[in-house]
Amino acid sequence: MFCPFCRHPDSRVVDSRTSDDGTSIRRRRQCPNCGRRFSTTETASLNVVKRNGVTEPFSRDKIVSGVRKACQGRPVTDGDLAVLAQRVEETVRSSGSSQIDANDIGLAILAPLRELDEVAYLRFASVYQAFDSLEDFEDAITQLRIDHHGAGGAGAAAPAGAGA
Repeated sequence: MFCPFCRHPDSRVVDSRTSDDGTSIRRRRQCPNCGRRFSTTETASLNVVKRNGVTEPFSRDKIVSGVRKACQGRPVTDGDLAVLAQRVEETVRSSGSSQIDANDIGLAILAPLRELDEVAYLRFASVYQAFDSLEDFEDAITQLRIDHHGAGGAGAAAPAGAGA
């Protein structure tokens, strides 16, 4: 790391701290040549490979803007979208890869969006998964209903036993 004051090619780390969101490290450094101190911020780069092969840096803002369209008119706050984007970033970073396909990011969005708002989930999934018929929507809605009934399965079993 070059000293920004005297351009000496080395520096000594005096202190390191992780950022609040855990995505970067702030390091306090000191130059052994001039003795001045300076700070650096280090982040692990994460690049997105788009369908056309172009690579660009990962952006939470792009996640938020894409999901915001699906959430129009729904009771979803900007804070909810920020948390969703953070969860998606954590998911894709946990893969350990420095490059991730745009398709994988879309898949990582689906689960937290479904938990946040099922209507927004259906809207996003319909575009992302290219629903081309009413049957595609019906299948997605049926799956949501199955998952809801699966979570409350104990209540569904009681009436069957009551008739015996």
